[in-house]
Parts: sequence; structure tokens; C-alpha cells
Amino acid sequence: MAIAKTKEEGMNSQFLESRVGNRYRSKAKMSYTGHCGKEIVERVITSPEEAKKRIEALPRIAVTGRAARECIDIAYGFFTPLAGFMGKGDVDSVCKDMKLTDGTLWPIPIILDVDGKAVEQKSLKQVDDIVLTYSEKPLAILEIEEIYTYDKTQMAQAVFGTTDAKHPGVKMFDGLKDTFLAGKITLVSPPRFQPPFDKFWFTPKRMRQKIAEKGFKRVVAHQTRNVPHGGHEWLMKGAWFSTHGEMPVEKLQTGILVSCIIGPKRIGDYIDEAILLCQQKLNDARYFRDDVHMVSFVMWDMRYAGPREAILHAIIRENLGCTHHMFGRDHAGVGSYYGPYDAHRIFDQIEQGSLNIKPIRVLEWWYCPVCGEVTYSGLCGHSKERQAFSGTMIRSIVQDKVKPTRLIFRPEVFDELMECAEKYGFGSPFCTEEYLAKRQPVFELAEL
Repeated sequence: MAIAKTKEEGMNSQFLESRVGNRYRSKAKMSYTGHCGKEIVERVITSPEEAKKRIEALPRIAVTGRAARECIDIAYGFFTPLAGFMGKGDVDSVCKDMKLTDGTLWPIPIILDVDGKAVEQKSLKQVDDIVLTYSEKPLAILEIEEIYTYDKTQMAQAVFGTTDAKHPGVKMFDGLKDTFLAGKITLVSPPRFQPPFDKFWFTPKRMRQKIAEKGFKRVVAHQTRNVPHGGHEWLMKGAWFSTHGEMPVEKLQTGILVSCIIGPKRIGDYIDEAILLCQQKLNDARYFRDDVHMVSFVMWDMRYAGPREAILHAIIRENLGCTHHMFGRDHAGVGSYYGPYDAHRIFDQIEQGSLNIKPIRVLEWWYCPVCGEVTYSGLCGHSKERQAFSGTMIRSIVQDKVKPTRLIFRPEVFDELMECAEKYGFGSPFCTEEYLAKRQPVFELAEL
């Protein structure tokens, strides 16, 4: 096999694809370190001609949207040090100790489930290479290292602390197919993101370049799946103050990275386009300076695993180049399965040095009519008079399309939300059956 050279847009680093036996490896010449000092993974073939050669005679298996998104995450290094889907040993170790078998901190299994009958029909075995397809197009090469089964109930209990089918993560695990494939993946069809997603897509290496361009020495991540209301804005500002700390006041070298989660949507969720564009509007309208604020997204199907998922979010943002990560009340939680601040406490339980990003643990921001302003629950003593930023109340205001007070929504953000509703949401800023059926895809794959 000839050496294949790949080049990501805007990058000068080259990647060598060398074959060892029946396996492929990728090695970067330029060094970028991510989680726990591990080199950022990048396994992508950008040459269509080379991709065609590599997949020409390989068997194919279709994967779900979740698996496709995770292939892309793995290939671009969001899940560094993972270079592929986990084998049974790593899954066991993650479930039991929140570590990979090599001792690296990792809280949630990243697994590829497939139909066992398809594996049998194609006579797949270890050391085989196969093509994973999505939407009937080639996506990635999987180098099969292991074919195994796993007790999904046992996995759910370890990760979520429950086997209750009402928990959305448990429901996801229950819906997994019966057979799992492990092995490294190499992306053969880089995703082409549709507007407006394209301008917010930053791989870990590109994000690190952007951070360097902005001159950030510290970056605090704010994870969100929402359009920003006043409480969210002050969460970010409070996290920025905590992160900036003793940095010189004449040099604003601390940044906020709004890292939006793009994944499966449910009826009533904000539409993805509105989340991104409304977060960006806080920058455009100068409620945040451009030199301290930026917006991007990560493709991830939330597991709602509470404290374990908080650790995974920190790992992803560590790989993106962030130095700090904000965690608020009920981070990655759902219902009453976890305590409101379990995602705060989990960071006190992990080994020192196992995570190179600092948690910024924040309480709630609310509107206090006595103080006459949005204030912090850790400071304001008017707990009986407080008015929380109720999601139900805010959604009701949005549905009525009546511009609220600027303490709830910045007027520019509200206007952007209404524009997104008309342009992308078929009249609604929330996911409807029509939106889910007709929305444009976040990304498309090229024909090979």
C-alpha cells in the first residue's frame, strides 16, 4: 500500500497512513496533546481517490446516526485518546473503575453496536477491515479487532446508576443491537456541514489554532443545548470571572467557549440552528467582546449520565484546548436520578492528575426583585423573593412571540430566535414533527 497523505483545511500537518500486516495506523508529524497529555487523534483521508482505493473491495455495514456522529468525533480527536470503538476489556474497566485498561480516566463506554445476523452473513471476523456506511454512503473504515456481546443491563447500572427504562440513557442502551465491534476507525468521507453549522465546526486541532489566534491563555467551556436567556448569560460571565482570576487586567487573555451540543432532537427542544445563532448573537450584539467569546459545537448524543457524563464533557473540552469547564446545577442530569450537585462532587473523587482541565462549579443565578437585578444564589440572601429562570415560563413567552424584558432575553437574541423560527423551524423555534421530518441535515457525506 502506498503512503497516503492527507491535509485538513487550514492545516499544514501531514498524516502518514502505513500498513502493518492487515492493519492501518495514522501518525501525526505535528504534535498536539489532548486528554492527559495524549497526542490528539486524527484519522482522516481527505483524498477521494485514495478513499476509493481503500474501500473498493471491502464489505459494508450500515450504522445509525449516533454511530456516524461518534465515528466523526473519534476521527477528529474529540475522544482522544480513543482511536476507535472500545473492546470488551475497556468497557469492563470503564464500567467498573471509570478507566480504560491503560489507566486513562474515561467514564462512559464508546461502543459500536451492529446486527449480529449481518456479521454472520458477511462472515466477519477479527482482523477484517469493513466500511461503515451512513445514509447509504461510505463513512469510515473499521479495522475489526474484536467481536463481542455485552450485558446491556449491567452496563446501564454501572453508567447511570439505574436500570429504570424511563431514564433516557437506559432507554438508549436497551435499544442497542446485540453485537459489538471494536477497532480503530479511519474516516474516508469528511462531513460537509450545511449552513449555518459550517461556520461553527471546529475540530480539536482547528480549535487550538483559533484559541492561539485569539491569544487565549485560559478558556472556560460552557456546554449548552439551549438558546441563551439572562441566567445563562450570567452563568458564563460568572465562570469567566472565576477563570480569569489573577490574570493581568490589561490583557484579556481568558476566553469563553460556548460549546453547543448537537445530537438527536425531541419534540419541544430548541431547534439546533437557533441554539447556535442565538448564542452567537450575544457576541454580535457585543454583550460579550469578540476577543473573549466564541461559539462552536460538538456532535454528541446525550446519555444524561449525570456525574459520569460531566467528566466526559470535561475530557472533550480538554481535547478542544480548554483549561476550565463550567458545571452548574443538574449538569447532564435528568429527573431525580442524581443530586443537583453530584456533577460538582464527582471531580473530588477522581485521582489527581487524571484530568488536565479545571472544573468551575457554579450555583444558580436568579432575578431578585429586592436587589433589582440578576444575582447569584451564593451571594443574594433574598431566597424567598427570588424568581428563577423557569424553562417553562420562558418557553411560554417564546411561544406567545411577545418580546420579554431584557432581563429574561436580550432583545437581539429574541429577534434572532424569531428569525430562526421562520427560516429553519417552519414557523416554530421548537422542534415539531414537521421540523424533524423536513429539516436539512446537519452534515452530508460525499459520493465516493
